Amino acid sequence: MAVEEITVEELAGRLGPGTILLDVREPDEVAEVRVPGILAIPLGEVSDRAEEIPDCEQLYVICRSGARSARACEMLQASGRNAVNVAGGTLAWVDSGRDTESDG
Repeated sequence: MAVEEITVEELAGRLGPGTILLDVREPDEVAEVRVPGILAIPLGEVSDRAEEIPDCEQLYVICRSGARSARACEMLQASGRNAVNVAGGTLAWVDSGRDTESDG
């Protein structure tokens, strides 16, 4: 099954109340910089923690550059979720100059 991808520009236009953006990077990466309002579950825990991901019409998945999130999308689609990969990931989001959050 092919994984649908969107750009960070498209993501920015779709973010809003009720939108779920799943970040599958490791906790230290998420603490360093992230898109505001993400749900953070590392890729290795997505299967075991799938019940923590709210039901939604379309789930957006992001990582550092797009590779881990594509794998997460494949896993989520296999379980019946409509998961869309964010091409370029958090790096592209940061490069676009959009707002970010961090723990630092």
